[in-house]
Amino acid sequence: MVQLTINGKSIEVPEGTTVLAAAKRNGIDIPTLCAQKELTPFGGCRLCIVEVQGFRVPIASCTLPVSNGMVVNTETESLKKSRKFILSMLFSERNHFCPFCQVSGGDCELQNAAYREEMTSWPMQPGWNNFVVDSSHPYFVLDNNRCILCRRCVRACGELVGNFTLAVAERGAASSIVADYDVPLGESSCIKCGTCRTSAYQGHNVVMTEIKSVCVGCSVGCNVKLIVHDNRIVRIEGDWDGAVNGGLLCEHGRYDPMNETRQRITSPMVRKNGKLAPVSWDEALKAAAGKLGSDTAAIASTRLSAEALALFKEIFPGATSVEEGIPTAAVMKVAEKNGAFEGRLELLRNADAFLTIGADLARSHMVAGFLVKRALPKGARLVHVSTEESKMDELADVSLKITPGSDLALIEGLQAVIVKEGLGRGELKLADPEKTLQAAVKATGLSAENIALAARILAHAVSPVILYGKGLIAGRDPKPVEALLALAKLIGAVDSERAGLLSVKGEANSVAAAQLGLDSEFKLDGHKAAYVALGDDFASKRLVEKLAKAPALVVQAAYESALTEKADVVLPSALWSEQAGHYVSMDGRVQPAAQAVNPPEGVRENAAILGEVAKRLNVPVKNDWQSALHARKSSVALRAN
Repeated sequence: MVQLTINGKSIEVPEGTTVLAAAKRNGIDIPTLCAQKELTPFGGCRLCIVEVQGFRVPIASCTLPVSNGMVVNTETESLKKSRKFILSMLFSERNHFCPFCQVSGGDCELQNAAYREEMTSWPMQPGWNNFVVDSSHPYFVLDNNRCILCRRCVRACGELVGNFTLAVAERGAASSIVADYDVPLGESSCIKCGTCRTSAYQGHNVVMTEIKSVCVGCSVGCNVKLIVHDNRIVRIEGDWDGAVNGGLLCEHGRYDPMNETRQRITSPMVRKNGKLAPVSWDEALKAAAGKLGSDTAAIASTRLSAEALALFKEIFPGATSVEEGIPTAAVMKVAEKNGAFEGRLELLRNADAFLTIGADLARSHMVAGFLVKRALPKGARLVHVSTEESKMDELADVSLKITPGSDLALIEGLQAVIVKEGLGRGELKLADPEKTLQAAVKATGLSAENIALAARILAHAVSPVILYGKGLIAGRDPKPVEALLALAKLIGAVDSERAGLLSVKGEANSVAAAQLGLDSEFKLDGHKAAYVALGDDFASKRLVEKLAKAPALVVQAAYESALTEKADVVLPSALWSEQAGHYVSMDGRVQPAAQAVNPPEGVRENAAILGEVAKRLNVPVKNDWQSALHARKSSVALRAN
């Protein structure tokens, strides 16, 4: 610990803490514009300057580490004068109208900084720039006329997301933020994650309600803040204090829920005379119970909460999940024999080599991909295995395009190289490594040299991580369990202590569904009725085709779809943000999702609907989702986040 004094107050902080962080930790306010706790200190705006005893000139506190005996002053008259001058330069450089702005009301950092220094005007005439406003992006506008060049957007794009789309072009007064090589933002390499931006005005923050919850876009389970006003989600932000994502969100989590165009279902409906007609809940539930029985095929979305999925399983014990042949099925089979064998998401933060197989992190589970991408400029290496082209290929040190169904052969080939060249730190024995390697070459269509290069990258790393997805365990390879066991052997051979194995699953509650035994393929085989608990999920074309010949169909859904058009009974359900529940992330965190807004009148929560269905069918339910969730061994250690 380090002892120092700030404004006469003696404080103690850990070694390596910056003066700015030390001050904030002890309730001492130092103004700043370019600092952000998740970003590397930059020292660009100079607003956080402080006086340090023994230093000749004021220095930026955001980049200055504390030292024993340091004496700091943050509010001297000379500092206030300097800060006013810095702000005056900022205001005069671009087109800022903060003293006359009627909408910020305490929400604008630049305006707040000026008022803190008791500024109501500035002495220099603005430069009146005329930068072209770029509105080509679907979600936000790039306006360099209002930019203060703090570079937080540039740094976030590179440091946090690893995308490096944004940069600063030109110099001095002509400096501007550009995308790639100064192309329109909408045509750039931007992946639309929104980490770089702040929200446009939609009302003062003081009238907004902030609700912490969980994104249900995929199984990463990112922590989010839902900003709500008048029963409407105004915006979705990443929770910078979130243990899972540390503030990061992808396009699917930040923007997709705000741009939903599907038509809501707001009333129960029953098919009468060939057409769906609105009815009361009592009539709809009675009609549903009349069509359902012991000979019912049932399927549920893994976007439903653990509470709803547990009820669904009790009502329909032979049911499956919407993710037909759920990717976690193979994982659970291995876990039932060997117990938990996967690591936590934090493995990706500290790894120095990655092997991704059966997972395209540029398209899905993108926040996990951000953790991989941002490690690459620091020296981490990437081996990407796939059957199709991917944006991850451009970042990979080795990109292996294999023949579909040859994943197991490739993994065994990697094992063979490690044994043959004596690279392993763990125990792994093969009868004939050379023969195994040649078999891998024949099956995968790869060269022995490329397989060897990939194996060496893994073996020479200090903390390698293998990250696999449903392409391996539910898609390409015909022997997913064997492939998964081979991966475990491979990572054990590389390093049994510092290496890690991790999988991206499907949608939000894929792990919970698998824990509940909802992991078999959905089949409509002579059943007299089908029940679909779709919630706010999409009805896939394949699912609609499977259910086309169902003698009777009951659909529990939030939106109209080709599936609800074919239904005999439709039960309107709430959206993910209109109900509370629990979700299990890809690495086993059991997290609560909060209700942020109220559903439309006539719409009920998914668990409530299933509870009513159970009553009408006279099916006794324990309604104990927690016990049901822990009844089965998991590949990850389930724990409250």
